[in-house]
Amino acid sequence: MNIKQMNIAAWLGLLIVGAFGALVMYGIAQGVFYVATDRLPVGVVCGLGVLAAVAMLVAYELTFRMFGDHGAPDLPMSQLLSSTLKGFGICAAYFLVVVAVLYAVGAYRVSSFGESFMPMLQALSYYLLVAVGEEIAFRGFMFRWIDSRFGFVAALVVSSVLFGLIHVGQGDLLSCLAIAVEAGLLLGAAYRYAGNLWLPIGMHWGWNFTQGSIFGFGVSGTDGGVSLIKPTLTGPQWLTGGEFGAEASVVAIVVGLGLGLWFTVQAVRRQRQQPAQTSAIETE
Repeated sequence: MNIKQMNIAAWLGLLIVGAFGALVMYGIAQGVFYVATDRLPVGVVCGLGVLAAVAMLVAYELTFRMFGDHGAPDLPMSQLLSSTLKGFGICAAYFLVVVAVLYAVGAYRVSSFGESFMPMLQALSYYLLVAVGEEIAFRGFMFRWIDSRFGFVAALVVSSVLFGLIHVGQGDLLSCLAIAVEAGLLLGAAYRYAGNLWLPIGMHWGWNFTQGSIFGFGVSGTDGGVSLIKPTLTGPQWLTGGEFGAEASVVAIVVGLGLGLWFTVQAVRRQRQQPAQTSAIETE
């Protein structure tokens, strides 16, 4: 499946079908997880979350095999563990910095500590499902296809804007703009830099879990559920992020924007240093 050689109608049609199909599968997986949460033991629900994530990755892989390819070029198994854990660690550190700043200015205080471990394990499973589903749709299909046809800048802008728009129902316009600027830019640039989906999947996973299940914020306008720390937030919404979560805080926007720009520069530099080599994102 050579993206660059497709006519524009075929390219657009397959892009829409691929991204929409990924989002539909992701929505079904979320629905099953929510239903199972109220009816099944926590351990079983955790297993379902992991199984759903694996199923979406397999479906993504099979999509390419259907067109005669050897599989998804941006899912190298040799980098699954290292890149995913690296990504998780990067965004865990990101929110640690955000909380440290909020703590320093008196906007974040520890009220109490949670005592339940299993719900946090369930959240870890759920956020893996979320990371895989959204990264396949927005980076694996949308970013990658636009990048291969129209270039890095176009892919970054379009995927970031659309990523922000899917959160419109979960917060106000400014919150969604924050998501587009920090998360859309950061995850898109990280994907281009790494040349695989594992790094942005790990970052997305670590982003949600650390923010919601460790530090007790809302996550993109939803209740973060049980968390290790029960915080008391003091200050205006632009500083704390309010109910939307710390990602809507000006602190997170500044830190995320800086990190995203760093990945952007590194991605461009890597491409210039290795002009004869084609990244997995471009290989078709």
